[in-house]
Amino acid sequence: MASFGDWCDEVEAEVNGHKLHLVTLKDDHDAVAQENAVEILPDHYAAPEQVAHVLERLGKEAAAEYLHQKLPTRPSLRSGDLGEIFATEYIEERTAFSAPVKRLRWRDHREMAMRGDDAIGLRPAAEGRPINFLKVEAKSEAALTTRTVTRAREALDGDGGLPSQHALAFIADRLREMGEEDLSDAILKAQLVDGIATAQVQHLLFTFSGNDPNNFLRTDLDGCGDAIPQNGVGLRIADHQDFIRRVFEEVFGE
Repeated sequence: MASFGDWCDEVEAEVNGHKLHLVTLKDDHDAVAQENAVEILPDHYAAPEQVAHVLERLGKEAAAEYLHQKLPTRPSLRSGDLGEIFATEYIEERTAFSAPVKRLRWRDHREMAMRGDDAIGLRPAAEGRPINFLKVEAKSEAALTTRTVTRAREALDGDGGLPSQHALAFIADRLREMGEEDLSDAILKAQLVDGIATAQVQHLLFTFSGNDPNNFLRTDLDGCGDAIPQNGVGLRIADHQDFIRRVFEEVFGE
């Protein structure tokens, strides 16, 4: 886990009836943040059991190369990936949803961006409540801009604000492969039989930036209606670009 509490301060506020979370790196906690990021990053690109299998059959160098071939080398992709990884970890640690599918494991090519919803959080059905979904857009920039937040909002509002059909089918297929058949069936039933109502959906706009995301996210939330509950989360690490470079270099062993 990213263990945000070990290296971040978090402030929560209500904006226009929605939730805003500002998550900021604590002073003198750069090393802790980097260590935690290095620890979680490989798991998002390759299943531990597969890495262990390569290690057992082919040795340490082959296992390291197997992982390295999955990691992007382009700075822009590394930035976007780490933003998505932090968003996924945040869902697991700080929300009522889970994000069991680490979608970067299924990337077509390590230097190609993935399409579709950045993440889908799941909250299984309980007595009197159907399955709920968290539709997520994650953005990572050294200097966050209004244009970037606007693009994220447009993506969240797409498909009537619901998770895309492609994203739901992808998650259901991966969960079945992982042995999570009941949860996979519940997603398919909601998607193909019952239909998904806006009351079953929340949005999460997650930003990872070097500058202060407060005003950008507040403006975004101010413009949202009340049909779908909104969550704005801004993670700030001032040396954004250097931090990403150090994390990937350590994973690569450079």
